[in-house]
Amino acid sequence: MNLVVDIGNTLVKMAVFQKGSLQYKVAVPGKEFFQKTEEIFKSFPHIEFSILSSVIKNTEREEKFLEERSKLVILTMDIKQPFTNHYATPATLGKDRIALIAAAVKNYPGENVLVIDAGSCITYDFKNKKDEYLGGAISPGLTMRLRAMHEFTGNLPLFKPVEASGVTGNSTKSAMNSGAVNGVLFEIDGFINLYKSENKDLTIILTGGDMLFLSKQLKNSIFANPNFLFEGLNYILEFNKTQ
Repeated sequence: MNLVVDIGNTLVKMAVFQKGSLQYKVAVPGKEFFQKTEEIFKSFPHIEFSILSSVIKNTEREEKFLEERSKLVILTMDIKQPFTNHYATPATLGKDRIALIAAAVKNYPGENVLVIDAGSCITYDFKNKKDEYLGGAISPGLTMRLRAMHEFTGNLPLFKPVEASGVTGNSTKSAMNSGAVNGVLFEIDGFINLYKSENKDLTIILTGGDMLFLSKQLKNSIFANPNFLFEGLNYILEFNKTQ
């Protein structure tokens, strides 16, 4: 059994895999890491390996905790990756993007795949039929767009996005919502159409926190997978077990 740990700025996301099959997942505030992880090890006593991915630099306590209970692999920029990385600045490539491409290689080997992660930022990552990672794009996410309009102006409100009923908003709030939501939808569909025009038989994966909200509004056909990041981290762990 494997334990996958992804430490973000506010939440820690964890998942348990057995032979590539997801058995359990949970997200908790960072302060609950030790308590929740201990509970997981007790509930799944056959966990032997773990992988830690973190956006926080100082994770010595968490690393020691996991090392005392499992064989730990830490996701770093120079870890062995199950794909050929052609990114010009690999040291700056986000760990989440590495994991997402790893998942694309595992689930769709020998295929052209565009992975779209709709979270705080929207990332677009492309790997070709040779399982070569070529890069992608990064843009502001849905909530970030609304927050930017609020924080960089004097009077625009801050609110949670809702499904846009049309393009033309008839109030300031609905106009902002239309601009943010439709802007994201037009952007994603535009990227998909461009990649489709350049790559035959393209598979599109949508994941991330805004996946469900956006997936039903997109014009293009996609595969929505909320566990794609977990699957990628688990595959990297499996890949590094044998190296």
